[in-house]
Amino acid sequence: MNGHFYFEIQADNTHRAIKFYKNVFGWKFSEAPGLPVEYWRIETGGSRGGLLKRPALPPPMECGTNAFVCSLEVENFDAMTQKIMKLGGTIALPKFAVPGQCWQGYFLDTEGNTFGIFEVDEKAK
Repeated sequence: MNGHFYFEIQADNTHRAIKFYKNVFGWKFSEAPGLPVEYWRIETGGSRGGLLKRPALPPPMECGTNAFVCSLEVENFDAMTQKIMKLGGTIALPKFAVPGQCWQGYFLDTEGNTFGIFEVDEKAK
């Protein structure tokens, strides 16, 4: 395995989700025509992904996350949290220390999808 991965984000409103991720992380989106579902390719500057119209309703909130959750490394956890909140995201699990490794936290995007961010900090405790 080479360490690269491809990820997908499902959205009720693809344009709202594109706006959120473009403004939070600076990702680039291009529509993929000719597919049987509305689909957008994502370029992150690293791993690649896709964004598609959610094919079904998400699971009820009381059942927890039903997903493969990705966490993205950021330079400044607190500044990124403010940006996420300003752009319509919400905190799912507040910032916490992974002792000796990083600061971690989880959020919900504008479509109710969970994602994480982390700031490497060997002094985190």
